[in-house]
Amino acid sequence: MRYRAFGGTGWQVSEVGFGAWQIGGDWGGASDAESIRTLHHAFERGINFVDTAEMYGKGRSETVVGQAVRQWRQGRIYVATKVQPTVWPSPDEERPPMRGRYPAWHLRTAVEASLRRLQVERIDLLQLHCWVADGVTELDWLETLNALRLEGKLDQIGVSLRDYRPDDGIELARLGLVSSQQVIFNLFEQRPRDRLFRAAPDHPPAFIARVPLDSGSLTGSWSAATYAGWPAGSGPHQLFRGDRFAETLARVERLKQLCAPYFATLAEAAMRFSLSVPEVSTVIPGMHSPAEVDTNIAYADGAPFPEELLAQLAAHSWPRNYYQ
Repeated sequence: MRYRAFGGTGWQVSEVGFGAWQIGGDWGGASDAESIRTLHHAFERGINFVDTAEMYGKGRSETVVGQAVRQWRQGRIYVATKVQPTVWPSPDEERPPMRGRYPAWHLRTAVEASLRRLQVERIDLLQLHCWVADGVTELDWLETLNALRLEGKLDQIGVSLRDYRPDDGIELARLGLVSSQQVIFNLFEQRPRDRLFRAAPDHPPAFIARVPLDSGSLTGSWSAATYAGWPAGSGPHQLFRGDRFAETLARVERLKQLCAPYFATLAEAAMRFSLSVPEVSTVIPGMHSPAEVDTNIAYADGAPFPEELLAQLAAHSWPRNYYQ
């Protein structure tokens, strides 16, 4: 495993982190005991960064992560969690107001609940689960979180950018108000590389690249029958509903043909693409089993991404919003 600086925090985090949404149960899958076994295998292989949230399985993911970390005695594990807003903005709102989404009472209640589920005295990284650009001027959220830092309940503050809106983090990066930003960055969503990652070259935040495998599509393992096998109401069933699944599958097939001369699988191309940007501190794929852990960390070997392929991939950028 290779490690990278996590912005200006002084942390050294694994290039591949552990995305813990799936172990909350929203995507089906493993029992808590199996999830803990997978987490411990990830820690044994050098992963030291786990990303969870209060909304993943309504707290179940935090509880499982907390159990796994408490049982681990062989090295530091950084745990990042998230607090959701009082009201989620509509996906079609381009500039929703920040005021009222993270009032002091709400943040304090959520932090105390996360501390209980994780069974820790201090959260390493607390992220606002829904960042909106208006938050750079409406700063009541920051005042409360800084007070919680002074009280010893938080170490670092971060945000998760709202769905497919990477430019919402540009002014925040320039102002240096938070330690990290989490953003969708993969073969389809390439835009963060153009502006966001370069927004603050002198004091960049840590960037956490989420859904590097596009919630599963970029594994390259799907077929026309895959959608029918997902439980109604599950994460992938909702994200790829309607015509989205067929369109995604067609685009994936074109990417597989393009990447085949360079990589054994599309999953390898996708992971290496997200890791190829030095501004990215860690990439957080979801992992259900030790075998998936081993597959993903094999790509954290520092091998350069082929420049000629990078140029060709630009034509396959596909900005879209699965939440609309």
